[in-house]
Amino acid sequence: MRRFACIVALLALSLASGVAHGGQRRSGQRRVGESCYTAKDLVVQALERLRADSGPSELEDADQLLRRAIDLCAESGDAWYYRALIEAKLNRIPQAKYAMGQAQDFGSEALRDGLNPFILATPSSRGFNMEASGKSPQPKAPPPAVVPGPVQSKWALVIGISRFIDKEIPSLNFSTQDADSFAAELKDPEIGRFPADNVREITNADATTKNIKEQLNWIARNAQPNDLVVIYVATHGSPRNLDSVSGVNYLITYDTEMYDGGNFDEDAMYGTALPMVELADAVATRMKALRTLVVLDTCYSGGSVDSQASAAKSAAIKAAPSHAMLEQMGQGTGRIVLAASQSDEESLESKKLGHGFFTYYLLEALKAGKGNTPMSQVFAEVSKNVSQLATESGGRQHPVIYQSSSSADFSLRAQGASQAKTGF
Repeated sequence: MRRFACIVALLALSLASGVAHGGQRRSGQRRVGESCYTAKDLVVQALERLRADSGPSELEDADQLLRRAIDLCAESGDAWYYRALIEAKLNRIPQAKYAMGQAQDFGSEALRDGLNPFILATPSSRGFNMEASGKSPQPKAPPPAVVPGPVQSKWALVIGISRFIDKEIPSLNFSTQDADSFAAELKDPEIGRFPADNVREITNADATTKNIKEQLNWIARNAQPNDLVVIYVATHGSPRNLDSVSGVNYLITYDTEMYDGGNFDEDAMYGTALPMVELADAVATRMKALRTLVVLDTCYSGGSVDSQASAAKSAAIKAAPSHAMLEQMGQGTGRIVLAASQSDEESLESKKLGHGFFTYYLLEALKAGKGNTPMSQVFAEVSKNVSQLATESGGRQHPVIYQSSSSADFSLRAQGASQAKTGF
């Protein structure tokens, strides 16, 4: 049995990929200066402050970060684009128009994809307030709840990465196997009943930043409000401590680069990895389905730190997951986010089980209920079993659930519109 520090970090929109160590892009791509890499990081940090309910102080903080990004890299189209949205939100229209013009001139990817962190795909005004573990309900009374209709169709993206193009990133034992088994249960007519053509599984070399982005967009284009969406991710994740500029969580994809000659290369990581906040924004602002489940089993092996790593870096590898990102992902209506462990805990896996503890018991709970058990009850069973086995193994692990509201609950074996309604 090996221990894995669970770092909940995952994204829908990638940063530029393929950066070779030392800041030189792979052949055929232009050189990007160090200042523009730092600017990208500042854009991600600004995005972590932008939500549908962001207040003036958060907007001003994000605006200052974007101004710094533009000072460092004037051609950052995304920095200009998000500045335009903030200026418009603050009713500074001339500044907003100017920034939008710059975003168009410099080719903002976020503008092209129509991303807007202030507009939820399933706004909570439909009848559900944002609630997360340990948080009190909003004082303002919500409007009457709008209950979703019967499920029309179901869509899933399942990602499992065990091997990486950067050979210094250690392989994972069971990420791909976890993904294979989860995708199989979704398609099983006795469990998930997902149409096989609607389940996209990408593993290892196929799980590049570009392909993950394309597959997330595939779901966003196809899934309608009365559909059900599942996103599952099993791979390495980076803790905030490894990003010295802005403390951002990243998802480690197949083509992420992290090391140069045995030494951790921060510039390569944030030039090639996927920031968690962009996955959170994709789920919150692009997924229209009123039933959306996100399962995050992203871990960084405690044994993956090279022999020359400092004690401080080793501690950073075991850093806590970002609860703020899980909350951001849970904005809207009908959102459920499951994470493998709590902060300051490790996520465990077992050679005997052939899976991580979390995914193994998730698969068992779904199978036992034949997909009919509401996800809140599935989580309760998984949490109990994971915690018990972790204790017996001399460890400590408590999975985490975030829901957009207490009424956001559904089963995976939801039937079609012509059949009996299950779910909410």
